[in-house]
Amino acid sequence: MSEPRARRTLTREEARGVYDRIGARQDSQAFYEDRAVGRAVEHAAFGEARHVFEFGFGTGRFAERLLSELLPEQARWRGVDVSSEMVRLARQRLARFGARAQVMQSDGGPPNDEPAGAYDRFVSNYVLDLLSEEDIRAVLDQAQRMLRPGGRLCLVSLTTGCSAASRAVIGVWSRIHALAPKLVGGCRPLELRPRLGESTWKVLYHDRSASFGLPSEVIVAERKGGPPSDS
Repeated sequence: MSEPRARRTLTREEARGVYDRIGARQDSQAFYEDRAVGRAVEHAAFGEARHVFEFGFGTGRFAERLLSELLPEQARWRGVDVSSEMVRLARQRLARFGARAQVMQSDGGPPNDEPAGAYDRFVSNYVLDLLSEEDIRAVLDQAQRMLRPGGRLCLVSLTTGCSAASRAVIGVWSRIHALAPKLVGGCRPLELRPRLGESTWKVLYHDRSASFGLPSEVIVAERKGGPPSDS
């Protein structure tokens, strides 16, 4: 199924305002998110990672799981988020991990200032679907630059319907987004797989399925190529 016609996305300032208001209520989305995120975890091999970067960490709930259950004890996590409220919640949640967790606020743009080849995993759960097309391309470019060769990109996003029921649900969601994107957190259905070039990424796992009628796409891909460049 083709992706819906592009709609206006929230500006970075609008996104910050929305998620500052949502705050801890964002975790209520776990009812449809956790199943898809769990499939990404199954294929991400976090137990082999030493440095993880998360783009858009929300309340820090997934980072907490990584640091307490999935990563080796010496592994470190670093994340950025546009919302000051999410930064506050994540810092509170992750304080017990000390220097292993670095919570940073960003301007909402691609992580251009991160060092090249510094990370084993680049994670972004339900974040690309609220970005502009330009920012999606830039974030994926930065992920390729930031990952070491063989590092893994782990993405989860709302997607187009994969069954009659999910197509009906996401159709309603898309109409709401077209009229008032803030009501759905600025998120709209995407198709991630076509955005990953075969010369750059080796897709290790790809799946589209629905929970409670809401369809999600999961991709785990390995970075191809030689040493990353800072350019």
